[in-house]
Amino acid sequence: MAKTITADDIRQSVADNDVRFLRLAFTDINGTSKAVEVPNSQLEKVLSNDIRFDGSSIDGFVRLEESDMVLYPDFSTWAVLPWTDSQGGKIGRLICSVHTTDGKPFDGDPRNNLKRVVEQMKTMGFSAFDIGFEAEFHLLKLDENDNWTTQVPDHASYFDMTSNDESASCRREIVETLESIGFEVEAAHHEVGDGQQEIDFKFDDALTTADRVQTFKMVVREVARKHNLFATFMAKPLQGQAGNGMHTNMSLFKDGKNVFYDKNNEYHLSNTALYFLNGILTHARAITAIGNPTVNSYKRLIPGFEAPVYISWASKNRSPMIRIPSAEEINTRLEMRSADPTANPYLLLAACLTAGLDGIKRAEMPMDPITSNLFEMSEEKREELGIKPLPATLHSALKAFKADKLIQDALGKHLSSSFISSKELEWSQYTQTVSDWERNKYMGY
Repeated sequence: MAKTITADDIRQSVADNDVRFLRLAFTDINGTSKAVEVPNSQLEKVLSNDIRFDGSSIDGFVRLEESDMVLYPDFSTWAVLPWTDSQGGKIGRLICSVHTTDGKPFDGDPRNNLKRVVEQMKTMGFSAFDIGFEAEFHLLKLDENDNWTTQVPDHASYFDMTSNDESASCRREIVETLESIGFEVEAAHHEVGDGQQEIDFKFDDALTTADRVQTFKMVVREVARKHNLFATFMAKPLQGQAGNGMHTNMSLFKDGKNVFYDKNNEYHLSNTALYFLNGILTHARAITAIGNPTVNSYKRLIPGFEAPVYISWASKNRSPMIRIPSAEEINTRLEMRSADPTANPYLLLAACLTAGLDGIKRAEMPMDPITSNLFEMSEEKREELGIKPLPATLHSALKAFKADKLIQDALGKHLSSSFISSKELEWSQYTQTVSDWERNKYMGY
């Protein structure tokens, strides 16, 4: 069990490490990390939940007349970042939940919302929702003005052993940096696409893992810049190349035991796991809006690049939406392969957990697992098996979200309304944009 970090521990760490600035991080509706940074002279205000900020300037938070918000740091997230200010002093980081001025958790904070859903899980007798994220990313070259390009630093492929190229050395430094701030990195390797990377860190409870994804993205971007590279978690940054997924490995625990495991059942999956799985499949289209929240996300969810397109599940087969990896008892899990790293991790896990718990309550078995390649299966055969497609556009996914009361409840009224507004605006802007492809295709008409 991790050591509890107290206010005194943080005071001592600030003194021992010459921490000169304190970065108070939180997350907006779109999954973008935000921060208020204060000098160490404000440490006592930080530790006593007395740092305020203007919430009206944050996407999906509040209107101008309701602007004051308060940051409540989670002491367990304390980390001394491995880079310094201009004078050589260190920066300390705390992940915060957002509260209103009367001390109540703010409904529009994605982190608060995940905590709410986890508490609902505990009322059902479960102790932990454990998550392992596999967030892929691309490294791209910078131009002479430090702007990103679509040029890649390597042309390696899946698990290629490259020793001295720009990507490999950057990837190694990312791993070392993550380990220096407490991550347990389990694997790092090149992915399928040119310039595409994956670094996997140890699974943990939902809130801790969501926090770590946000930290992971920050570290990847910072270290990439040191190597004159640009890191992107965009779902499909390069046409004709594999996109970036964020495979979401889920398991449920009770009294220290993984309730998804049953040695006597096929695939060693318990009935609880199968009910949970059915809940995810039942609400898959609405979950897709959250797990694949950008216009670009749907350029990854196409046949031919190992990303799922159909609502289904399987054991070894990688074409369905959910796969059951071979694993021993503690690691028995469901791997949802559809989400991408542009997703807000707090919202994604709240939606998945809510859908899964609803599946457990309903106690209904999922469809039969798929044993053949879905991409090679005829449309008639898919219809016969009851296999439906995932949404093909953000617009379709948003329609599914608006029609699914359970998944809206998973986010709560404030976040659901903000999410719909944000995504409707994004879709509207996209439909009004004229692309180079359109000009090249139609200018001669």
